[in-house]
Order: sequence, then C-alpha cells, then structure tokens
Amino acid sequence: MEQLVLKATKRTETGKAAAKRLRETGNLPAVMYNHQGEATMLSVNESEFTKVWKQATKTTIICLDVDGTKYQAFIKDTEYDIISNRNLHVDFHVIEDTQKLRATIKVQTSGTPVGVREGGVLMTTGISIKIECLPKDLPVRIVADIDPIKIGETFYVKDLKLADGIKLLTNPDAVVVSVRSGK
Repeated sequence: MEQLVLKATKRTETGKAAAKRLRETGNLPAVMYNHQGEATMLSVNESEFTKVWKQATKTTIICLDVDGTKYQAFIKDTEYDIISNRNLHVDFHVIEDTQKLRATIKVQTSGTPVGVREGGVLMTTGISIKIECLPKDLPVRIVADIDPIKIGETFYVKDLKLADGIKLLTNPDAVVVSVRSGK
C-alpha cells in the first residue's frame, strides 16, 4: 500500500472562535505531538483529511507534510460530530524511525479449517495482540491461516507467523481460534 500523505500548515490562533473560523473555510484544527509530548498547532484541509482518515487504521503511518517539512505520524485521535457527520479536530503523534513502537493489532483469520469442512464448529476469540517493533516493521494487519486446523485442534498466538523485527508482547498461549466437534 502506498503511504498516505497529508499536507498541513502551522497555525497560531487558538480557541473556539479560531477553530470555528478554520472549519468555515474547509479546514480542521489539528495538533501534532512529538515523542517528547511537545505540541505544534496545525491546520489541515478537511476533505483531504477525510480521504486519509477513511483509509487509515490505528497502525497506519502517514506522511504529514507541515509547510514542506515531512514527518512520519499516526492519527492519534479525532473529535467527530455524529450529527453533522464531520471531523472537528485531529491529533497526530510523530514517530522517530529509530524508536520502537508498541501497538495492538486485531488478528484476522484466513481460510476455512479442515475441521469445519468435516462438520466441526469454529470457535473464535476475536483476539488482538500486542507487539513491539520499529516503525518500518509495523504491520497493517496480522492474518492467521486457519485452513489446516482439524477438529479438536487449537490455533494459538504462538502459531502466528510474524515478520523479523516484531516482538510479541501477548501471552503466546492465548487462543486465536479452535475447532470443536459439531456433535
């Protein structure tokens, strides 16, 4: 997947009135936090942000172009108005290439277990796992191939195939899925 890019500009005005003026011009107030917690006030185009926001996951690293200076960042938080169906504010968290990240990623499954095809029942946990890695190694998704699981067998977190550079922080004996007898 191509990296998502979002342009932003620094802003100096703060407060409700300034935020309202920004929104009236099709922009969103935003804040960019660095790894030390220091904040920079930004403005982003609302429609451009919405395009990025719809494609991004919690672990998607976007390229945030602030007045020509590029940063690698996550969308940390958004304030969303369900009545107007619009974003009102966004927080970005800038990351360092050499700083390890911790992330929680939901495990997705792929395939139909042999045991289910033989009449068994698939028991899923909907588990999310915690990992630690450098930003370049952060997966967008983790997929468990459950095709070979037979009746009476269990697929554990330790059975996941994780790329080099990814450290598992979740209990390796946690269950992802199991197949039980259908009778």
